[in-house]
Amino acid sequence: MGIFNRTQSKAAISPPPKVAAAIGAPAGAQVGDYYTYTQGQLFDRAVSVPTIQRSLQLIASVIGSMRLCMYNEVWNETTRESEQIRIAPRSWLSKINPNTTNNFMLSWTVSDIFMYGKAFWFISSRSADGFPASFSRLPAAMITSTDQTQYIWFSKANNLYFNGTQIDVNDVVQFVGGSVGLVYASQRTIATSIKLEEARYRNSSSAIPAGVLEVQAGSESLSPVELADLAASFNQARMTNQTAALSPEVRYKETMTSPDKMLLIDSAEFQSMELSRATGVPAYLLNLSVGSYAYTNSVEARQDLWTFGCKQIAECITQTLSMNQITPQGTYIEFDIDDFIDGDIMKETETMTETNYTNGVTSAS
Repeated sequence: MGIFNRTQSKAAISPPPKVAAAIGAPAGAQVGDYYTYTQGQLFDRAVSVPTIQRSLQLIASVIGSMRLCMYNEVWNETTRESEQIRIAPRSWLSKINPNTTNNFMLSWTVSDIFMYGKAFWFISSRSADGFPASFSRLPAAMITSTDQTQYIWFSKANNLYFNGTQIDVNDVVQFVGGSVGLVYASQRTIATSIKLEEARYRNSSSAIPAGVLEVQAGSESLSPVELADLAASFNQARMTNQTAALSPEVRYKETMTSPDKMLLIDSAEFQSMELSRATGVPAYLLNLSVGSYAYTNSVEARQDLWTFGCKQIAECITQTLSMNQITPQGTYIEFDIDDFIDGDIMKETETMTETNYTNGVTSAS
């Protein structure tokens, strides 16, 4: 009955379909048919906004790169306090899913909690002592429940359906986040950001003239052909740095549209700031203008990212994995955050932030 027993037994598979399949998922998609999995339309819309994509990338890159460790808690009679004693982990902590990396499993679990407020792992095998030995991820967009019909879940569901097919809740780890998923909590902000990006794209593709030729009041009207010829010769002179000449009857007037107005810079920056608040990622890590605020060093920046963006999601994962159905009573799971605080994990991420995301508006993608 040791915790290192590698004998495995397959978890139960699900009964026939009873509810509608997930929107956008192929009909008949089953657990383990990875090629049929989908993240859902709400996810696709959200990550099309650069600020959201970058925020998710920052949070997932931190948590996805951390090691999972196992501890016991013992009472120290001398100090009269509880102490953490690190113990040898169960084998699955270093390989959650034998078919993929922990980085993949944890990053996409973070993504589901971040976007939907919940995430799910299917227990694909168990060890001889009955505890899980391996897992596979079930996309949150493909999970429904008849007893938790709202987008906010207040506890684990008593029944679950994967793409319309009921699965045994005893074979599913349910990560229920402490806040509403972004795709639900920020629906209007996401919709506004998408419309704003569409407007900027249209404006950047529009052929708005740099200026117009106006016929002076009281002057003899010019024919369309004469005006076109005059404009062509005027443009040619400007392009070749030659002297351009206009008749007294015509005046050149520049259009008042500036690049900032065309690309809606102020509106774009405002929306990015709104999404920074929604995601919990500090604005300066998204290269947004933060006025007089300045962090003093990279350690402070990592602490801000961990505190405001990562910690709640990370603790949702570790506290769920510490429940008695997953690990033996008296043991619990935590992330090893020492490397993160010391800076090793974030060196590459910080370099990308500093060098690749310099426009500071909505392109913090």
